[in-house]
Amino acid sequence: MIVERIVVGDFETNCYLVGCQESREAVVIDPGASGSGILRAIHERGLTVSKIINTHGHCDHIGANRLIKDGTGAELLIHRLDAKMLSDPVANLSSLFLSPVVSPGPDRLLEEGDVIEVGTLTFKVLFTPGHTPGSVSILIPERAVFSGDLLFKDSVGRTDFPGSSMAVLVNSICTKLLYLDDSVTVYPGHGEITTIGRERQANPFLARI
Repeated sequence: MIVERIVVGDFETNCYLVGCQESREAVVIDPGASGSGILRAIHERGLTVSKIINTHGHCDHIGANRLIKDGTGAELLIHRLDAKMLSDPVANLSSLFLSPVVSPGPDRLLEEGDVIEVGTLTFKVLFTPGHTPGSVSILIPERAVFSGDLLFKDSVGRTDFPGSSMAVLVNSICTKLLYLDDSVTVYPGHGEITTIGRERQANPFLARI
């Protein structure tokens, strides 16, 4: 499995290239900005990107959707409850922070339990709302989870935005992430890569649960 983290934009969002070593097919998770740099990384590694996955609809995770989609022809995937945020600068918060972000619409709407095949890799969609109504985490069973803005090293996602809920976020962590093995690598939407075991033991927010 190929996993490359590319930190993009003013909010230092983690964009991930995740690919199959054998077929070189790949997905881009959360291309928030710096589309030209992401495309360059794709080209340099000889990857063919078939899908773009947005873990949620905030501007710092969708800002380069158009460039990546135009540059690769990839399908765009997002949960149905966040789909409207793609084209709404108020809902995706870009009207507050940046120039308005308007993304292409989705090619596929994600739901809990959906399976995404990329070469020999199998991704499972976990519906993990709280940071936004339609947040998802992307699980590679027994290996890794791309948690978006649900869970970070030593922290959790913000819940002071419209549609956010701390109670819902905590429930998502408890029911979808904390059942995973300690060895599972957590690739968060911001900050350092960690593991479920490390966060279970050391994350001060999880200690309160």
